[in-house]
Amino acid sequence: MAVMHINKLLANRHKKRRTGTRRNMAAPVDDMFSLCVDPCKTNSSVEVRFIDNIKGKGLFAKRSIKKGETIFIERPLVSAQFLWNSLYKYKACEYCLRALETAEENARRLSGNPALSLPHPELCRVRPELHQVCPQCQVMYCSSECRQAAADQYHRVLCLGPSESDPDHPINKLKDAWRSVHYPPETSSIMLMAKMVAVVKQAKDKTRWQRLFSLFCSRTANEEEEIAHKLLGEKFRGQLGLLHSLFKAALYDDHLSRWFVPEGFRSLFALVGTNGQGIGTSSLSQWVHACDALELPDQQREQLDSFIDQLYKDIDKETGEFLNCEGSGLYLLQSSCNHSCIPNAEASFPDNNFLLHLNALSDISPGQRRLLRAHCSAVHSALLNTGTPEPLLSSCVAAKFSNDTKR
Repeated sequence: MAVMHINKLLANRHKKRRTGTRRNMAAPVDDMFSLCVDPCKTNSSVEVRFIDNIKGKGLFAKRSIKKGETIFIERPLVSAQFLWNSLYKYKACEYCLRALETAEENARRLSGNPALSLPHPELCRVRPELHQVCPQCQVMYCSSECRQAAADQYHRVLCLGPSESDPDHPINKLKDAWRSVHYPPETSSIMLMAKMVAVVKQAKDKTRWQRLFSLFCSRTANEEEEIAHKLLGEKFRGQLGLLHSLFKAALYDDHLSRWFVPEGFRSLFALVGTNGQGIGTSSLSQWVHACDALELPDQQREQLDSFIDQLYKDIDKETGEFLNCEGSGLYLLQSSCNHSCIPNAEASFPDNNFLLHLNALSDISPGQRRLLRAHCSAVHSALLNTGTPEPLLSSCVAAKFSNDTKR
């Protein structure tokens, strides 16, 4: 997932301180708004409408929305950390993607300075004493609540137990194959698809979950083929068959047999490529934002700002642009936004987990325009405009993912 260059991060920080598809996808309101933190409030603010057979559905304002307002907060149906990101020790909760390193641990690793000490350590919000592991496979969670939620929704199917590090386990073979054809900067994860399967496998009401996944934007066969090739890249476009065979060997289920035939797998691939929303979390960024909010004498403020700016320069030299725990998720309501490249609203993750906040970048009048998202540089912004939905991978670079985990 693309992230801002360090110079832009620093410039944005100082600027802040200075300036203070188709008709059959129509969905019941209780489905489309079911994963919002406040469904009733959200339903009074926006509505999903069918646009046409090309653009499918769209999200429209029902009331006046002010610049800076949070339009809604939504959790995903499923989410997954990127596989290379996880392999390179970006520690995140397996369920909600919350960054698990303390701000100081994060800063030490990213800067390559194991002796680094952060001022104001009390501002770090990470609570290691609450972290838990799956007793069978040892994957990490930020809390007992997340561990239980994962177990209840999908982890009983995906837990590898003592085979977590076994390269011959079918799921590990699938992960390795994905990493071999999808290098950083990452845009998606085969494990997002695996979790879709696992959720349905574990669900008592399998029909409901299949219906929820069917609400996401769908494509024609030719479009699906193009999206799959874009997601893999020209060099690896022939590897879709290998991924399909490994996916089937690891996860096949009779209830989902249509997902495991070549056409169904391609559709699933395209669904993730079209609708996946990039997620970024960072304990260091949360600490920085808390530092920015401190009321300090001018001299102390100057010293703290100088320390932070130098830290980011050191991180840029050591680590480059990969600052965050990164992944992607499938968000029902947010997926109703369409595509454009001049965002009037944007997605952010200020809670340092998978909760998506959709925030207005300008005043929005009711019914005047529809809410649209931009799939730019493999991560998304939401916006108001008149563009056409495009797949996750796009040549557009006009609108960058805006994330409160970046400065």
